[in-house]
Amino acid sequence: MSDEYEMPYEPGYEMSYAHPDSVEGLLQRGRGLGAVRALRDPAGSATHVYDGIHRDWRWDGTDERSLYLARLVRDLALPPGPVVGRLTEDEDTCARAGEVLELLALAGSGEAREGLRAYVRVGEHWVRVLESLSDAWPVEWWEDLGDIARKRIGGEEELPWSTEPWTRFGIEVQSHPSAPRPSLAGLGTQELLCLLAAHGTGDGTKVDALRALGDRGPVEELIPLVPSLGMSDVDRPLPLLRRAVERLGVLAVPAAHGWAQGDLPWLARLGADVVAEHPVPESLPGLLEELAGQWATRAWCGPDRTARRLARLGPAAAGALPHLRRFWLHTPHSYERTAYLEAMAAIEPDPTCLGPLYIEALWDCEERARLLGIASAPAGPEALARIAVLRDDPMETAEVRAAARVRLTALAADSRLPVPGDRAGGDGAGGCRAPINTSTRNEGIRDPSGDDQTQ
Repeated sequence: MSDEYEMPYEPGYEMSYAHPDSVEGLLQRGRGLGAVRALRDPAGSATHVYDGIHRDWRWDGTDERSLYLARLVRDLALPPGPVVGRLTEDEDTCARAGEVLELLALAGSGEAREGLRAYVRVGEHWVRVLESLSDAWPVEWWEDLGDIARKRIGGEEELPWSTEPWTRFGIEVQSHPSAPRPSLAGLGTQELLCLLAAHGTGDGTKVDALRALGDRGPVEELIPLVPSLGMSDVDRPLPLLRRAVERLGVLAVPAAHGWAQGDLPWLARLGADVVAEHPVPESLPGLLEELAGQWATRAWCGPDRTARRLARLGPAAAGALPHLRRFWLHTPHSYERTAYLEAMAAIEPDPTCLGPLYIEALWDCEERARLLGIASAPAGPEALARIAVLRDDPMETAEVRAAARVRLTALAADSRLPVPGDRAGGDGAGGCRAPINTSTRNEGIRDPSGDDQTQ
């Protein structure tokens, strides 16, 4: 296989990812290591950063890139002008550029802020941009655009769907009013279960009951009711039922074996999924084969489920570590990347082996990866400095900033602050089941590029 990954975007059109160890390929995948390398060569990386805004390198819509790219523009001291220029292109490119500019404005870029405001006055896709920035920015940054909005809205083919900022501007929106449903949160657990069991209860009320149960932890008495909780008009479970069953964890497994053998297709699928999510030791060979097959075919969507199932088997699944590490290094589907690191953590008996990956995760494009890095990165100077950056970054999500604050506060209160050993000069193996071959570049982040890079 070549050093590039063929990625079908739409019929007749393909894009290829660059090699996963190149700066270009790392940035396309949203890897933390890509951000670190780019910071060492801003001039050489600028083209790749701008390209990530021009072209959508996400594997699908669940992948995150806007914050990652906005940070790169800011931290590499790149001018926002080329990003502002992308607002004039097609709607999707305009949206990507707009999201980056919104974040840059929050970080203090006047050029980004004024570029978006100017676009609202004259741009083609101004409605979408105004809705987005009104959600991201303080109201005083955009409320003076009301006159412009009232003047321009008459030229649109249809009324806006969102409430803000239109109702603030006195502009009519499309609405589909529905009668408010009474909350069932005040009912007791047994009352909610009775509603779910009653034949005369409508689907909407049952969904409300499942929602109310969602705040109460696993409810074992729900298990015998599951087969009756399909939708009345289609072959699928009620919304929120799968989530309620997942909360039951291993408690649902005995019943799930029976569901998987039943005649109802939706129930059989649910039962099979529950059984698969709680593997037994005898499941290990099949799961290892499944993961190896996913790697062989470069199946980027779905190995995260296999990884989670292997993680439940703990160190016995050590044979999965090489493939899990390959998926971490190579996948363009960044949403799944965190699951590979979580699985390695559950399987690898020596947690220090994963320190470099936890540190890299602090620069990752995915919020879940950064949260995992904050929670688990060894408390060395580099990691602590990066966590402090995440805590104070106005572009960062509230959850990540809060987690960074908690980690740093806890470490500051602990007089036994650990001092990590200097492992960068060795092969990084130690007692690790899946050694990470590294070099000493990249400001202390051990570069996991020493093997498995050949396609």
